[in-house]
Amino acid sequence: MLGAPGAGKGTQAERFARNRGVPKISTGDILREAVQAGTELGRTSKAIMDAGQLIGDDVMIAIVKERLARADASNGFVLDGFPRTVTQAVALDAMVKGGSPLVVVDIEVPEAALIERLTTRRICANCGWIAVPGLNAWARCGGPLVQRRDDNVEIVRERLRVYDRDTQPL
Repeated sequence: MLGAPGAGKGTQAERFARNRGVPKISTGDILREAVQAGTELGRTSKAIMDAGQLIGDDVMIAIVKERLARADASNGFVLDGFPRTVTQAVALDAMVKGGSPLVVVDIEVPEAALIERLTTRRICANCGWIAVPGLNAWARCGGPLVQRRDDNVEIVRERLRVYDRDTQPL
C-alpha cells in the first residue's frame, strides 16, 4: 500500500489482509510497538519519528526481511508503510524474487484533506484503533483516545514534505 501519511493505507491494508487471510505487516506498528516496549530499536526510532522523519533504509529493510521470513507470510502479505524509498523498493524486489508478483495500490488524497485527517484523528492508547471525528469517533476497546505526537500540524507538514521527497518517486 502506497500513499501519503493519512491517505488510509492502514485501513485499506487491514481490509485487504483480512479478506485474503494473510497478515498485514505495518512497519509503523512494528516501530511503535518497539517504542512502547522500550527496546533498543524503539529508543533509537522514537526521536526520529517524533520529528516526522523516516527511519533509515537499512533498519527498515532488516525489519521487513525478518517479518517476511515468518511462516504466516509464506502465502502472501499486505505491506503498510513499506517501501517508502527507492532503496527499500529495490530491496523488496530482491526479497520476493521468484515469488508471486507484487500488487501495488497507491492511494492519492489531496494535501488539505491529509492535514485535516491527521490533525483531527485520535488513537486508542490501549489497542491503537484510529478514531476519526465524524467517521468513528470511539475506541474499539473503550480505551482512552489520544493524539499521536507526530499528528500536530507542523510535524504533519514535515511528514508530507518527506513523503514527497522520498516516497513519491516510487
